[in-house]
Amino acid sequence: MNDTFMKTKPVFPLLVSMALPNVISMLVNSLYNIVDSLFVARISEQAMTALSLVFPVQNLINAISIGFGIGINAQIALYLGAGDREKADISATHGMALSMLHGLLCTLIGIAIMPGFLRRFTADESLVSMGVLYTTIVFLFSIVNMANLAFEKMFQAVGRMKTTMAALIAGCVCNIVLDPVLIFGLGPVPALGIAGAALATNLGQFVSFCIYLSCYSTADLPVRLRRKHLRPNAVLDSKLYAIGIPAILNLALPSLLVTFLNSLLAAFSQSYVTVLGIYYKLQTFLYLPANGIVQGMRPLVGYNYGAKEHGRVAKLYRLTLGLSAAIMAVGTVLCLTISGSLIGLFSSNPETIAIGAKALRIICLGFIVSAVSTTSSGALEGLGKGMPSLVISLCRYVLFIMPLAWLLCRAFGPTGVWHAFWITEVCSAAIAFVVYRKAVAKK
Repeated sequence: MNDTFMKTKPVFPLLVSMALPNVISMLVNSLYNIVDSLFVARISEQAMTALSLVFPVQNLINAISIGFGIGINAQIALYLGAGDREKADISATHGMALSMLHGLLCTLIGIAIMPGFLRRFTADESLVSMGVLYTTIVFLFSIVNMANLAFEKMFQAVGRMKTTMAALIAGCVCNIVLDPVLIFGLGPVPALGIAGAALATNLGQFVSFCIYLSCYSTADLPVRLRRKHLRPNAVLDSKLYAIGIPAILNLALPSLLVTFLNSLLAAFSQSYVTVLGIYYKLQTFLYLPANGIVQGMRPLVGYNYGAKEHGRVAKLYRLTLGLSAAIMAVGTVLCLTISGSLIGLFSSNPETIAIGAKALRIICLGFIVSAVSTTSSGALEGLGKGMPSLVISLCRYVLFIMPLAWLLCRAFGPTGVWHAFWITEVCSAAIAFVVYRKAVAKK
C-alpha cells in the first residue's frame, strides 16, 4: 500500500478524508454513550449515580488504552514518513504486546480497588454494590479493549480510517441494540439491570475486535505484526512510553478531576454528583467528534514532520483548530438554549434538572476556546512531543481548575465549581498556544 499520499495530497481534502470517518465514528460513539446512559437512568437515578461514581476509574482504564495507542500511532507514522518500515513494524508489534499486558494489569488492579474507591464517596451500600458489579464485568474485558485500541491506532497511522470507522460503529450499534435486551430482558433473556449494561459494552468491544482481526488478516497494510520483532528493544519501547505516558496522563487527568470535584459536590447534595456525571456524558457528543478531527490530524502531522514537510504541519494545525472550534460553537448554542431538556433526558427529578440546566449554561462558556488546548495537545502528540502536550493538560486539569473549583466553591457554593470550568479553558488556551509555538519551533 502506498502511504505517500499523506505528504502529497492537498491539505484540506486530505484532512477531511482522514477526519470524516473518525468524526462519524465519534458521533456514533457519542450516541452510544448517551443511549447507554439513558437506559441506565431508566433503571433508577441511583443507578445513574453509580455510573457517575465509577466514571473516574473507567476513564482511567480507557486513558491507558487510548494514551498508549497514541504512542503506537505516532511512532508508526513517524517511521513510515522517514521511510523506515522495519522500525514501524517493530513499533506495531511491541505496541500490541504491551497493550495486552496493560489490559491484564488493569483487570487485576481495577477489580481489587473498586469497593474501597466507591466507599470514599458514598455510605450507601446499594450504590457500592451496583458500581462494583458494573466495573467487575467491564474490567474483565480490558485485554480486548486494549487490543482494540492498539489495532485502531495502527490502522489510523497508515490512513485506514474507514476500517476503524466500521469497527467502532459496528461495536457501538451492537451495544445499543443489546442494551435494552440485557438491561430489561426480552423473551428468554432475563433482566440483568446494570450488569446487562456492562455485558452489552463488552460484547460490543468483542465485535470490534473481530472486525479488526478480519481486516488485518486480509488487508495489504504497510505495517505488520511480526513474531520475530517480539524480542526486547529497550530503545524503541522507551520511545513508545515517552509518547504514550504523557498521552495517558493527558487522558487520565479528567479522572483525577472528576474524583476531586465529586468530593466537593457530594458535601452539598448527591444531585450535584449526578449532574456532573450527566455533564460528562453529554459533553462527549461534542468533544468526541472534535477529537475525531484531531485523530485525523495526528498521523498526518507525524508523517509530514518525519518527512520534513513543516509547512504542511502548520496548515494542518490551523485547519484542525478551525474545524474543532466550529463543533464547539454548535455545542455552546445547544447548551444555552435547551439545557433543561438535555438534563431531562437523564433525570425526572426537578431538583437535578434545575441544577443541571444552570451548570450547562455556565460551563459551555468555555467550549469554543477549549479547541485551542485540545488541538495543540493532539498536534504535539502526533509530532512525538509528549511532554509539552502533558504540560497543557496539567494546566487544564490540575493547576487551574482544581484550585479554582476549591476557592470558588467556598465563595459561591456548588455554582462556583461550574464557573471554574470556563475560567480554566480561557487560561489553558493561552498557555497551550505558547507551549505549542515553542515546541514546534524546535525542529
